[in-house]
Amino acid sequence: MEKRKNNWSILGFGCMRFPVKSGRINMKETERELAYAIRHGINYFDTAYVYRGSEKALGTLLAKNQWREKVVIATKLPHYLIHSVEGAQKIFAEQLARLQTDYIDNYLMHMLPDVHVWENMVHMGILDWLLEMKAAGKIRKIGFSYHGNTCQFIEILDAYAWDFCQVQYNYMDEHSQAGREGMEYAAKKGIPVIIMEPLRGGRLVNGLPARAKEIFRRADPKRSPAEWALRWLWNQPGVSVVLSGMNSMEMLRENIRIARSVRVGEFGRREDHIFTKVRQAVNQKIKVPCTGCGYCQPCPAGVDIPGVFRCYNVRYTENYFTGMREYLMCTTMRAKRTNASLCQKCGKCEKHCPQGIAVRKELEHVVKHMENPIYHAVAFVTKKMFR
Repeated sequence: MEKRKNNWSILGFGCMRFPVKSGRINMKETERELAYAIRHGINYFDTAYVYRGSEKALGTLLAKNQWREKVVIATKLPHYLIHSVEGAQKIFAEQLARLQTDYIDNYLMHMLPDVHVWENMVHMGILDWLLEMKAAGKIRKIGFSYHGNTCQFIEILDAYAWDFCQVQYNYMDEHSQAGREGMEYAAKKGIPVIIMEPLRGGRLVNGLPARAKEIFRRADPKRSPAEWALRWLWNQPGVSVVLSGMNSMEMLRENIRIARSVRVGEFGRREDHIFTKVRQAVNQKIKVPCTGCGYCQPCPAGVDIPGVFRCYNVRYTENYFTGMREYLMCTTMRAKRTNASLCQKCGKCEKHCPQGIAVRKELEHVVKHMENPIYHAVAFVTKKMFR
């Protein structure tokens, strides 16, 4: 598999969504997938302190199979949970223990929102501490992950001599988030760019409207929407690693096959035109630009915000009955409901949303368009079932 920067595989394994069984990470299946990934050239594994169970599962399997020296571990410091160097030290020590290692290859400031937050961290002494850890060999490279606009991204890039950065980027976010301008600016500074949300949490595969799928199919019947999206990214020389949350062997094999066959510059004017038409088809249908990242969770009132928005969008990108069925199944037909009307408008979700979505307002729209008389009738029956 091609390696563009620092000997990192161009396909990275996103560890946020390991296979789950009975509500817990399925260690047997995860081990099988990691073994296959490493055997076929993937060496970049991305996790985070706040990914429930992820660091511990990854560390356990790396230690068990003696894979540590074969991989690059990227994990993240949740700046929003720390208020002192001592707090950072405590979390870092916990991460080393979870990962069963004495060093972290790539350490990111998680979801750094703007340069002011970074400046506050520097003032707090976090940068000095990071440099101490780097000098001691406990951290190899320092970077950050980012959701936000291009201007603020560039300000953060210029605020410190970063070793790498991680951004949301895909063909639908070409001119939003950090965008192509931000990605290329980083590349010009020699800063490797790691891509997250290449498929918008799966929305660019399962959530595409029929018209968009048809455009891709006519262009090349052998390529799936996922392959088109991944090739669009790897076509650009500034992209170092594309992270994918591969939680099935089928997805893992397919992504490895694609990664082994791509090359920079393989797309031209024809492909640009294809993506322009797909964007137009998607934008005509989608209602809420939620990627399903889950940073808004947990909701104090119990609303499954990403799940609610996904079903709401399905109503418009696919059809009403599919959207309503999924909304009922995923939020209401359960012992503990997670539907939109539970929202108490506290606003906690909006403080953490990387997309800047007006969550409370959009949830009102969901209630208006999804929780209709049919919904309430089914909900009434369901309530009796679970009483």
